[in-house]
Amino acid sequence: MAAISSLSFTALGQVSGRKRLVSSARPFSSTFDGFRFRKKIFSVSIGTKTQNLNSRMAIIQCMSSVTEVPTVCETKSNFLKAYKRPIPSIYNTVLQELIVQQHLMRYKRTYQYDAVFALGFVTVYDKLMEGYPNDEDREAIFRAYIQALKEDPEQYRNDAQKLEDWARTQSASLLIEFASREGEVEGILKDVSERAGDSGSFSYSRFFAIGLFRLLELANATEPTVLEKLCAALNINKRSIDRDLDVYRNLLSKLVQAKELLKEYVDREKKKREERADQRANEAITKCIGEFQYAGQ
Repeated sequence: MAAISSLSFTALGQVSGRKRLVSSARPFSSTFDGFRFRKKIFSVSIGTKTQNLNSRMAIIQCMSSVTEVPTVCETKSNFLKAYKRPIPSIYNTVLQELIVQQHLMRYKRTYQYDAVFALGFVTVYDKLMEGYPNDEDREAIFRAYIQALKEDPEQYRNDAQKLEDWARTQSASLLIEFASREGEVEGILKDVSERAGDSGSFSYSRFFAIGLFRLLELANATEPTVLEKLCAALNINKRSIDRDLDVYRNLLSKLVQAKELLKEYVDREKKKREERADQRANEAITKCIGEFQYAGQ
């Protein structure tokens, strides 16, 4: 056993010595090249894994950004789920068009809520829903609409009221000189001016244009020169404002005509129902009289 052990260790030592000799005889450059080659393989392997990981992360981020933004169909579906009662077609048709437009505004990369935008939407909504049969339903529809866009209906109403109250105390010159004054609404307008002046950080919309014009209306300052100066102070393109205000006026005109037609239709149908009811009542009375006379014979 001792001999075997001795032989084994001796042989192992000889083999080890030969290995060391061969190893020491190998050129240094060859050893370095081998290391460099292994390092290269290692780097490629790590790089590939990193690249794959980055690719997976990019895909995940892309999917995340897509899933965070609801589709137009989802927004409309949320609205219909929140308000399940039927809406007369004259109102519903315009509401469905508005919610599609506002969805596209809401989920633009540069979108940022502001009170002027809120005032514009509230103005359009209230004009659209004038004459709606039920006041409670009208407000419930408003809440469902804003919540479908994942925003706060109370904030819309409160901010719109705040700006309306402020505008009633202003004049043309005070409106234009908002930048030199202090106050909550003045601060809102300054923020709009700063963002509009910084290319890419302000998302102009039709509702903003209507909100701006509503301020001028309440301040009794609707002269074109006042609008031009206010647009300049806000860094807003006046031509865009003019274009969108024309669209708004045309919309209101069509709504008035449609509501007049609806009223005529309702009155006509009401008159027909009354005539049919009178006819049925007369027929019932005639029948009763006939039966009474027959029974008396």
